[in-house]
Amino acid sequence: MSRTKDASPSTKEKKARAPKDPHLRCRAYKFRVYPTKKQAGKLEWMLRRCKELYNAALEERREAYRRCGISISYRMQAEQLPAIKQLREEYQDIHSQVLQDVLRRLDKAFQAFFRRVMNGEEPGYPRFKSGDRYHSITYPQGGFEILHGNRLHLCKVGHIKIKLHRAMKGKVKTCTIKREGEQWYAIVTCEYVHDASMTFHPSEQEVGVDLGVKVFAMLSTGEAIENPRHLREEEYKIAAAHRTIHRRKKGSHRRHRAKKALARVYRKVRNRRRDFHHKTSRKLVQQYQVIVFEDLQIKNLTATPKPKQDEATGLYLPNGEAAKAGLNKSILDAGWGGFVRLCASKAEEAGGTVVKVAPHFTSQLCSGCGAVVPKDLSVRWHCCPNCGVELDRDHNAARNILHRFQQNQPLGAGSVPQKPVPLRGEEPIL
Repeated sequence: MSRTKDASPSTKEKKARAPKDPHLRCRAYKFRVYPTKKQAGKLEWMLRRCKELYNAALEERREAYRRCGISISYRMQAEQLPAIKQLREEYQDIHSQVLQDVLRRLDKAFQAFFRRVMNGEEPGYPRFKSGDRYHSITYPQGGFEILHGNRLHLCKVGHIKIKLHRAMKGKVKTCTIKREGEQWYAIVTCEYVHDASMTFHPSEQEVGVDLGVKVFAMLSTGEAIENPRHLREEEYKIAAAHRTIHRRKKGSHRRHRAKKALARVYRKVRNRRRDFHHKTSRKLVQQYQVIVFEDLQIKNLTATPKPKQDEATGLYLPNGEAAKAGLNKSILDAGWGGFVRLCASKAEEAGGTVVKVAPHFTSQLCSGCGAVVPKDLSVRWHCCPNCGVELDRDHNAARNILHRFQQNQPLGAGSVPQKPVPLRGEEPIL
């Protein structure tokens, strides 16, 4: 009682949150877990209950706004969880923070929806989840613990065997249990301190990288990284699996097994692509300090061509949609965006830098003299009539990418201004 009377007004005020350390980084580690048949059944049961809660919360938000014009927040729905547990006793067998994360996941979906509306993008209203579209549950703060290096303890589930194939760095923050087909994984998020200014790269080399379809990447040094074409290699298996699914009766056990077989093929393609990206990005980051890419808008590159209509007859004319669909599939199969993100994250850890430059006319300009040499996409060899430079089209583009970065690179503090270095074929600048 005396402590309450003597407390100053400042102690009753809400404490100011400490500023976040700018050097804090988060890294996710993905490990394979091997639940028993009983534990796998419990995890499947938890996924179904969390899916029901997600759909019920979405229905409540939608109907409250449609009928009364009221916007329901996360806090309003989270306060209803104790009453829901009293009404539906099965939810008492699920960790409370797992249920809270389900509502927070829905709240993030609505925040992203409103952000897209404000930016004039395609809104994409949050939709109801089916059993095939809800695959993970998250323990955001507690309820999980890694024991003895090969056991993962989950609250309300028990001890699950886990394969820790690499050491984790930093403080463990969250744990997500994810189902991928017939396999289960644990994604553990760790928080650690990393000061990029105190990390130095052993090399000072710079390289320009031109991403493509014929070859996955062409370096400005002339080295080509072949495109493995993971999806194209398994395309016939995917088509056969789809045909098997369509022959099965909907809702039958045979159709369910056929869908699992298709998921296994897709998972193999995805894992092979990710493994290729990790190995290739690690090799580039270790060899070069600065890696320069084009700032590609992949969503625009893979857009479907607009239909062409004859004004006189009203008939639709050929617009090259079939050929464009094949090119789009090859671009998405290469996975340019994921590869660039991996290079950026690995370069930051190694003391390197990933830079993006404007992609305009990198294939049309001559890397020797800077002249514009127009050529179609089918022309794979660059031949300049002005300076006589002859080299592969992608190699020419990679050199232009590196030149564009070097020309636009600002001088650092304390550096001595230098005369610009002329490109081959140009007159020296005096």
